[in-house]
Amino acid sequence: MSFSIGNDSVFTTASSALNTSNNTSKLEAKLNGNIKNSSDQELMDVCKSFESYFVEQVFKEMKKTVPKNEEDNEYLDYFGDRLYQEYADEVTNSGDLGIAQLLYESMKRNK
Repeated sequence: MSFSIGNDSVFTTASSALNTSNNTSKLEAKLNGNIKNSSDQELMDVCKSFESYFVEQVFKEMKKTVPKNEEDNEYLDYFGDRLYQEYADEVTNSGDLGIAQLLYESMKRNK
């Protein structure tokens, strides 16, 4: 899957996050050969993990577009990644985005 909207780095990074071999291999390793044996809950958990990672990467790229100011400090730099993980988990758990649900339904159909 590839997004192409001008030179927008958010969409470029989102596309590369979808194609990242590391994350794809983790998902494949979790489900490879076991998709038929996995429970619905395990399948949904994997889909939510992927959605959360994807959203986290989008947040990190969005942050890069905001100019730094004097109020930014070393603690925000240090704990910023954890903050984005929490934001991504909240977005995923709310179910408003729906990527996990779409992945889940697709995998269920192919099971």
